[in-house]
Amino acid sequence: MVLNKNTNLVLGLALSLLGACQQIASTVSTPAANTAETLAEADAPALTIVNPVLAGDFPDPSITKVGDTYWATATSSNWGPVFPLLKSTNLTDWELAGHVFPNELPAWADYYFWAPEISQEGNKTYIYYTAHKKNGPLSVGIASADRPEGPYRDHGPIVGQEAGSIDGFPMRDEKGELYLIWKEDGNSRNLPTPIWAQRLNEEHTALTGEKTELFRNTAPWEGNLVEGVAMVKRNDYYYAFYAGNGCCGHTCTYGIGVARSKTLLGPWEKYDKNPILTKNEKWACPGHGTVFNRGNRWYMLHHAYDTRSFEFVGRQGVISEFTWTADEWPEFPGDDKMPPTAAPAATARNLSDEFDRATLLPTWQWPVEERPTAAVRDGKLQLTARPQHSGAVLGQHTTTANYTATTTLLNPAALPTGTVAGIAAHGDPENTLALTTGNAKLQLWQLEKGKQKTLSEVKLPAAAALTLRMQAQNGNLFRFDWSTDGGKTWQAMPGITGTINGTYLPPWDRGVRAGVLVKGPTTATATFENFTLQNQ
Repeated sequence: MVLNKNTNLVLGLALSLLGACQQIASTVSTPAANTAETLAEADAPALTIVNPVLAGDFPDPSITKVGDTYWATATSSNWGPVFPLLKSTNLTDWELAGHVFPNELPAWADYYFWAPEISQEGNKTYIYYTAHKKNGPLSVGIASADRPEGPYRDHGPIVGQEAGSIDGFPMRDEKGELYLIWKEDGNSRNLPTPIWAQRLNEEHTALTGEKTELFRNTAPWEGNLVEGVAMVKRNDYYYAFYAGNGCCGHTCTYGIGVARSKTLLGPWEKYDKNPILTKNEKWACPGHGTVFNRGNRWYMLHHAYDTRSFEFVGRQGVISEFTWTADEWPEFPGDDKMPPTAAPAATARNLSDEFDRATLLPTWQWPVEERPTAAVRDGKLQLTARPQHSGAVLGQHTTTANYTATTTLLNPAALPTGTVAGIAAHGDPENTLALTTGNAKLQLWQLEKGKQKTLSEVKLPAAAALTLRMQAQNGNLFRFDWSTDGGKTWQAMPGITGTINGTYLPPWDRGVRAGVLVKGPTTATATFENFTLQNQ
């Protein structure tokens, strides 16, 4: 299915079959057992799960319900806009409604926008999130809005320990008092990683009193960290679902454990059968999940790597169902723990953008510290160059290991001297693989750790427009071609006989984006007529 130019794309493209969600009432992450919604869904059938439910790079997913509408968000890391806001009334058809920080970054932060937790309390929506403080540590901040789609007002950081503070989660104790739960990022300094709780004022703007440690990494399977705590209250217990060990990359070791306590501040008991969620042949490194229920059925929405694409697509949203044992511990049934992709397989999420809207499609992303200047006019994208790193960059999520991206660049010979423009696989500003025109030639080049290397070049053909194509296999092997007749015939770059290895592209915590770039003086602009992305 190709989404046409009039489709309001969901971030990550046409998310499907997310058949459940959490209801945050008084910041407790799931409904109490006697709420009207839970009683109404008591006989709800099991979800028909087709994983991934959030295809593409969607780490640390969080979801809540406001009225009859479900809202979701996820880590955006160093890609802007910051923190997507998606909505649905049926948990199947999702619409990208905006972003928590669509334009300007919070004044106090510069990068690493992680782990947003969306929470509804009364008539206010709160986002608890992590970001890197300018000239300081990782910190937990809070933003609020009068409605889930925003606009959001940022209240700044509320905790930032010397080693860093991340993964904020709100919870009320047995007396109804509001607390913030978070992780001290000790593993960044080869130290333990305590999980802390501290009172949060009712305005949700500042911590009060003293912090209390709930637990830390002590079990061998947890390795050098525990993090990503998501809590629920069920019957007599608070349950803390958490991730342990190494989160990211091809050698990740992530898994999920659980601890429980009859009071929020403890004492906390870890389950002796941890980890309760581990890898299988299809999905690897599950972590940082959100627990929710539909009546008597319980699920966890968490991220995991598809073993066919790993870090090249990124950590995708996966749903796993679990039950409760006789002694009230959660249990994921089966040897494989996580369900494989069910039949029928999820439809590939594709994109066709003719640039004929008034503004860019909301699924376009850019390096969070280097927002480009872009305009859409008369069915064309005009992208202004930047001189540093990979230049001015726009990218789209990829959702599968194999895909083809194409774009048409208009008037390539008219680019000013010192300016190049074209198609690219984006890792981050210092890691790129691109086919560009400029300076009277077509050039295939790579930027690795900030060092640029030319792989092939050819004299620029005389043409009013050039169509550029990038094909990916297994997420990390690339081919590039060009065409002067709109893609009817293709030309390969000279001297390139096989695929180009792009394993170096993605950072440890992000997937590859496919898109365009323009590099050169800020007085230069390149014009693109279209962009397509077909995922296989």
